[in-house]
Amino acid sequence: MGSEAAEGFAEDGEGPVRAVQLGAFRIGRTAVTNAQFRDFVRATSYITEAEQAGSSFVFYLQLEARVRPSIRQVSRDLPWWVPVEGACWQRPAGPGSSIHQRLDHPVVQVSWNDAAAFCAWSGTRLPTEAQWEYAARGGLAGRRYPWGDEFEPDGQRRCNTWQGAFPAQPRPGWTPGTEPADAFPPNGWGLYDMAGNAWEWCADWFSADYHRVTAGQDPLHDKPTGRKSMRGGSFLCHESYCNRYRVAARGANSPGTASSNCGFRVAAAAGG
Repeated sequence: MGSEAAEGFAEDGEGPVRAVQLGAFRIGRTAVTNAQFRDFVRATSYITEAEQAGSSFVFYLQLEARVRPSIRQVSRDLPWWVPVEGACWQRPAGPGSSIHQRLDHPVVQVSWNDAAAFCAWSGTRLPTEAQWEYAARGGLAGRRYPWGDEFEPDGQRRCNTWQGAFPAQPRPGWTPGTEPADAFPPNGWGLYDMAGNAWEWCADWFSADYHRVTAGQDPLHDKPTGRKSMRGGSFLCHESYCNRYRVAARGANSPGTASSNCGFRVAAAAGG
């Protein structure tokens, strides 16, 4: 696993390329969808952290045009992220948005803690980064993407990433947001959506020295940064800014944070 390619982010700890031994495991064919998360909420009356907080982060072009001028509080480093009152998994872009026509899309606006709660209910767990990367490769060792080294073979889109000039000029006909969790062909092991669309939480605590597990670090329990790992990139990733839709790429966020471009998939032991 890992990559040392120049297009990667050395500061993320993508490299060095190394061998990792894994036991057998199972992993979801798709990310957990809105329909599946709705079943969980209906069965448990679970309230997500975004709902408890009363707001969550939304990419500004997902907001209705009439709302954008009223937004004042933004991040200095990432001004396209806006804290929106009422944004949650049921209203991923805030008031006026809905999942009713998006039940087959990956659930978003869920924190790592929310994802862990779903796993506890469903008898599953979040995959480790090593498991996620191994699964994403679909048998193609060392390749950039789940389907090979070419991003758009024969000019065909293979995942949902930013179309146009990021962050202000989407390509006409493409709207920033998720697509169905199985909208594109699966990889060699029948897994969908392992690149783009929505980031996926993993079990590990994030560390740029992730590869140093043999030196005594336990990525499942050590907390070097206070952030949890994410994999796969999202619809906001673009070659000019964040090409983290590559199989070896990594991301991270605090376990209580939710946003309109992050979800998860589940894993289980081989016999689970």
